[in-house]
Amino acid sequence: MVTRLDPRLAEPLESRLNTEGFERPLALQETIPEDLVPLLELAHRPVISARQFSREQLIQICRLASQYETQPGRNRRPLTGKILISAFYEPSTRTRLSFESAWHRLGGDIMSITDAATTGIAKGESLYDVAEMLNHYGDLVVLRDSNGQAVYEMLDALRIPIVNAGNGVDEHPTQALADMYAIFKWRPQLLDPEVCAKAPIRIGVIGVPGRMRTVRSLLLFLRLIAKGIKEVVLITDDEQPFSEGQREELEKAGLSLRAATDLDAELPNLDVVYINAIAWVGDSFESHGSRYRLSKASPFKPGAIVLHPLARGPELATDLDDTPHNWYFAQARGAVYIRMALLSCILKTYA
Repeated sequence: MVTRLDPRLAEPLESRLNTEGFERPLALQETIPEDLVPLLELAHRPVISARQFSREQLIQICRLASQYETQPGRNRRPLTGKILISAFYEPSTRTRLSFESAWHRLGGDIMSITDAATTGIAKGESLYDVAEMLNHYGDLVVLRDSNGQAVYEMLDALRIPIVNAGNGVDEHPTQALADMYAIFKWRPQLLDPEVCAKAPIRIGVIGVPGRMRTVRSLLLFLRLIAKGIKEVVLITDDEQPFSEGQREELEKAGLSLRAATDLDAELPNLDVVYINAIAWVGDSFESHGSRYRLSKASPFKPGAIVLHPLARGPELATDLDDTPHNWYFAQARGAVYIRMALLSCILKTYA
């Protein structure tokens, strides 16, 4: 029997919040001027791939996200009366809830589908026909499906925007936006081409870009700030980590890539460490690089940050949570604001 009061019960919840979250997005805002013109091209458009975004759009979306994060009064609930169709045919916690939280914070209403078996798809209805009906029920669709072609099949019939929330092993562009937002908050200087070129960073990616949608989309965004990156070190034991033409595309865009197998040998020279261990395939998942583990004892470079799309497994020890290297929780928190910014741009309600 517990006879004394747990000290956590007497501590106000507000005192345990991460107050650092205000100062860093504010610094991001102050690094670059606001320019909404690049965002106009996103209005009423689907978001399927990280390839759709220009460097200017990426930067301004992150700047807008920082405004949502630091200026709660800016939100006038512009999506009041708008309906989001949240269709998640594959398990999700952070992505689904952050999209729905973002939409609610902007004032909209939501219809959720969390199992394709509860829809006409279970009776053999085509995704094309489903999409045709959704045109009449909502104002925007967010879709996650283990079938990589599903988002494209729906796109053929949709007259409302659709956002790809993960399509098989192909892409996860909004997760990568959240990743970039975290990186920019950590080092806003990356937004300034002249400054970042003088002190480029090294990024380590533990994963398989040819099979992991999070890594694939992240690398596509990193190519937009290639001048600020000295090197991306891909740490993997996979003999063929890239899909056909993937590495060539990234290197053509100016990204310097190198593969390595010894994690601890690389860590002392890495400024950002991005780790993922699973790839969703069909109704299950593949495990990649399970021998790679990060913990408090890992030989990190001082000031280095760790990112992870979550949910984590044994590859990311919980003893890292209370260290300055932990940016994966801030990464997940920022996903709400980056999705608020993206949704605002698509429906043109940010002004």
